[in-house]
Amino acid sequence: MRIKIQSSRKGIALIIVMLIILVLATLAGAFAYSMKIEMTLARNANHESELEWLGRSGVELARYVIAQQATIPNEGNYEALNQVWAGGTGGVGGSNSVLSAISLQNNQLGAGTFSVKITDLERKFNINMADQSVLQQAMTIMGVDASLTPTIADAILDWIDRDDDPHLSGAESDYYMSLDPPYVSKNGPIDDISELLLMKGIFENPEIYWGSQSSNHPVSAFQSRGKRGFIDRPAPIYPFGLVDIFDTLSSGRINLNTASMTTLQMIPQVDENIAVGIIQLRSGPDGVDGTDDDLPLHNVGELVNVPGMRREIVAQLGPYCDVRSFTFEVQVDVQLDGVTRNYYAVIRKGNRPGDFGILKFYWK
Repeated sequence: MRIKIQSSRKGIALIIVMLIILVLATLAGAFAYSMKIEMTLARNANHESELEWLGRSGVELARYVIAQQATIPNEGNYEALNQVWAGGTGGVGGSNSVLSAISLQNNQLGAGTFSVKITDLERKFNINMADQSVLQQAMTIMGVDASLTPTIADAILDWIDRDDDPHLSGAESDYYMSLDPPYVSKNGPIDDISELLLMKGIFENPEIYWGSQSSNHPVSAFQSRGKRGFIDRPAPIYPFGLVDIFDTLSSGRINLNTASMTTLQMIPQVDENIAVGIIQLRSGPDGVDGTDDDLPLHNVGELVNVPGMRREIVAQLGPYCDVRSFTFEVQVDVQLDGVTRNYYAVIRKGNRPGDFGILKFYWK
């Protein structure tokens, strides 16, 4: 009996020792992880100013490249996807051009490096300038149900206008204050395109904002699950979202040389076939945007060369489209001593050559 009791005690002691070792190992791992985080935060804090100036240096490089592009003969009166600012290799103006020696990728500055990506905002339509017909056209080419289109269009117009009188299917503050949590209608221009997610008809159906291909957003009402875990009804499929065709800072005229086929259809009298024709015209023999053989449009009048585009229609399109871009988003990817950070800026051309205003600068 004593032998069995001793064996039992030894077993219990072994279990206790193992539990103590497990607890100590867990505490040591947690402590090591905490120290790693503290060291990372300390390192980031030490490099804070250097990281920011690397980001600002990338923005200055973007401003310089766009300004130099505008000085090249026969290249400076339009913006296109084959030009250096957009990541293309064409439009440098000759081998002695300063642009031929400039790279937007992996630029060394001190102990850090930065890469720059420039995107013009005129490839989208400014939602603050959209009227009822433009918004309805957007819903139509997205494939939004016709019964939902008036609600969304009116809600957007109500959000932007300065009064508290709702359109027929729209919503003002009295509607939004009844929600949980409550909030008020802005009654002013949209500053960030994500404000659309607050509006009637869109916050219930976020796929209309994101597009069905995006997964990094809340589940919509269409995708809510019943008691047994099954989807109540299938979610509509949208090939793109409002975020893909609208912005808040562009000039209001769509750049024919940079806009997607979808955005081109926001122009009055431009259907899918004509949009395809515009892209085929500008992309040159290889049919691919952003390559050396691109043939960008130098003016809106060249739309007469697109099959199906009548001259009298082209003459009416001046208020809706252009071949210029004036507002650009700049993304600067920075690396310094193992630390990476992404800076963003929005810049806009001024009235004088090389004059740019920085509308936004931030990191995330």
